[in-house]
Amino acid sequence: MRLGPMVPTVVKNLINKKSTRPYPFVVREPFPDQRGELYCDIEQCIFCGTCARKCPSQCISVDKEQGIWKCDPFACVYCGTCEEVCPTHCLHHKGTCGPWPASGR
Repeated sequence: MRLGPMVPTVVKNLINKKSTRPYPFVVREPFPDQRGELYCDIEQCIFCGTCARKCPSQCISVDKEQGIWKCDPFACVYCGTCEEVCPTHCLHHKGTCGPWPASGR
């Protein structure tokens, strides 16, 4: 096994600054135009289901009988279509993201 060609790369990586950040201890700031997590003002929602029908990634589910609205943030593509078609304008993007599912009752 020949180590010759690999030695300069190893030495360079030991001396230079790290190319990654120590997540979760250091979290990067969100991009300026990021839409962020989807939020539903459940008091204004009429549970019509328009947002769920128009969502291209089908990440929203609405149950009118139980009064439940849910969004899977891992399936959402943050396009803003749901926000545009909502008749009561109860959907908003927060500008921040979190790894938890958005839901309301």
